[in-house]
Amino acid sequence: MTIQTIKSQHLILFEAISGSRSFGLATENSDTDIRGVYYLPKEEFYGLNYTPQISNETNDITYFEIGRLVELLQKNNPNILEILASPEDCILRKNPLMGLLKPEDFLSKLCKDTFAGYAVSQIKKAKGLNKKILNPIDKERKSILDFCYVLQNHGSVPLKKWLSEFPSAGGVSVGRGGLSQEKCGLVSVDNTKGMFAVFYDESGNLGYKGIIQNEEANQVSVSSVPKEEKSIAYLFCNLDAYSTYCKDYREYWKWVLERNEDRYNVNQQHGQNYDSKNMMHTIRLLQSCEHIFKTGSLQIRVDNRDELLDIKAGNWSYEAVMKKAEDLIQSIEHYYSISTLPDYPDLKRTEKILVKIREELYH
Repeated sequence: MTIQTIKSQHLILFEAISGSRSFGLATENSDTDIRGVYYLPKEEFYGLNYTPQISNETNDITYFEIGRLVELLQKNNPNILEILASPEDCILRKNPLMGLLKPEDFLSKLCKDTFAGYAVSQIKKAKGLNKKILNPIDKERKSILDFCYVLQNHGSVPLKKWLSEFPSAGGVSVGRGGLSQEKCGLVSVDNTKGMFAVFYDESGNLGYKGIIQNEEANQVSVSSVPKEEKSIAYLFCNLDAYSTYCKDYREYWKWVLERNEDRYNVNQQHGQNYDSKNMMHTIRLLQSCEHIFKTGSLQIRVDNRDELLDIKAGNWSYEAVMKKAEDLIQSIEHYYSISTLPDYPDLKRTEKILVKIREELYH
């Protein structure tokens, strides 16, 4: 089943322009997204070839089978509810049977999770992006040695600095290059976490394993040290900080690899350190959710086009956008608490509507 198939066989029940053009947020550079609804021929619906959804390669044209549409409407999926509430001037075709499906029959308190919950996840994502932009991580990956420190007097010094500057002392003879981590031996200090006594064998005859055995090591090595040997220092390995760094490193360079360069460059140009287009739609989604609990209805076209496009253009500071989002979330909580919407859509009633539509289609 393809888009061409449902068009040639006249299976399309509904088709509308969606996205920024339906929201009233389109600019000269906006794409034209199409969302629609189709039904399967009777034989395919009853057979083994049920196709719930069809999209083109770029996903800017998508059609949902009528059964799949109702299933997602019952879950208060924002994108699907918005299809049903498309403005009249965006509707390209509409079978009269689609008039049996009304947004009001599906709206429920679930919208707090599906609309506002998704928006909150995007806010967290924006905060993560803000952190990534403000705190870039070098491509050269640090090793666990960068998270080791040697106790000295009343403080500590980074291990690498201590190794390079170590003077001849305590019977340890070293060259101008300082100590070699490969000739060190570590012994865990009892009743401590991450603390080790440091021993050194210039000859290399005692079989010490070194502080780490290779640059990719995720923890320091411990060695068997003869009892008569004397430690030359105490070392602390901050394994928690190293684990956090490894996680941040993976996430940052995964983001660099996958990010949309055009959008990233736009965000860099306006210098606000957040994905402005994403945050514009997040604010729009929160406003839509607030409207649902205020009025019991779904409004697609925005009333504050200029304000939202101002956010998209990066004319708002990160802090100002976050403040607006937080205020909207508080307002949603208030109207949710006094809303008369049902907790869930009436599944049996809406299923009967679907059955009636299918009976008419297959009559």
